Amino acid sequence: MGESPHRSANAGTGGTNVTESREWPAGASARVAEAPVSTRTPEGPGLGGGGALPRARAFGAERAFRGLTLAAGTAVLVVIAAIAVFLVAKALPALRANTENFWTFEGWFPNDPEPKFGIGALAFGTVLSSVIALLLAVPVALGIALYLSHYAPRRVGTTLGFLIDLLAAVPSVVFGLWGRDYFSGPVADLSAWLNRYFGWIPLFGGDGPFGASILLGALVLAIMVLPIITSLSREVFLQTPTANEEAALALGATRWEMIRTAVLPYGRPGIVAAVMLGLGRALGETIALALTLGITFGISVNLIENGGNTIAANIANAFGEANDTGRGALIASGLVLFAITLIVNITARAIIHRRREFTESAA
Repeated sequence: MGESPHRSANAGTGGTNVTESREWPAGASARVAEAPVSTRTPEGPGLGGGGALPRARAFGAERAFRGLTLAAGTAVLVVIAAIAVFLVAKALPALRANTENFWTFEGWFPNDPEPKFGIGALAFGTVLSSVIALLLAVPVALGIALYLSHYAPRRVGTTLGFLIDLLAAVPSVVFGLWGRDYFSGPVADLSAWLNRYFGWIPLFGGDGPFGASILLGALVLAIMVLPIITSLSREVFLQTPTANEEAALALGATRWEMIRTAVLPYGRPGIVAAVMLGLGRALGETIALALTLGITFGISVNLIENGGNTIAANIANAFGEANDTGRGALIASGLVLFAITLIVNITARAIIHRRREFTESAA
């Protein structure tokens, strides 16, 4: 008889066992025992199927980092909620004792036997001074950022950028003292000139005196938010893909046309974020405005006459002499400022997200 090999395969739970047997010629008593051959390796399951993919460890650095970041994000939300709860709890007794409409009354007399106070004038002054500051600072900041990123030599741009960043480290009280003691004189002269030639415009009307006004506070705020907007905008402009700039130049565009068609559209979400960050800084500024504004209560669009007030400046000026109801009223005004800042940040995030979706869909 000839040799007739036979093979049988048995699939086990841990791999594939191959059993090999042979029939020897007649008369032979030799017999080969079945010998299982396994493809399982000592290190783990066999290759192929699910065993080819590495299993995640029960606890590792990646999972620990994920938990840490989740805890940090949750902590931020908890802190914001705790601040809101604290403000509401401290403000409610004063709001109940208030004898006037909190939203429309322009006076501030929370320490009287019959408390009367309102947020209307303070909220108006806060928003007006911040908007004027942005109107003055944003064009200058974007111009400086474009010069540093696309016009200035590298060494000059680095040096000037470092000097501009140093402005952000100057304390706000220094800006306030400088604005009150040295900058108020030139602003008073400018206000008199604006009143003389443009007094027919409500913004520059009135008979004086001029100096400690919304214009002075807005100018100081503009100088304070200038380094923030400039620094962020410069970094955004530097992130523009070189291929986009070179393509625009290759098509015959001038440098300004290249900036207008390639740099500014690409960096628009970053510009919006920088402006909103500067607006948040301007809305919450306290000491600088407390030293430069005329601290009056009233809603007026006049920018050059002595007067003006903001929520943060009023808290700084009135907290020391306030009674329990007065402190509650100041905390209530702080709650309004908290809500305004939150709305500004949510709006900025919505604008950036919408712009990003538009850019991705266009691409």
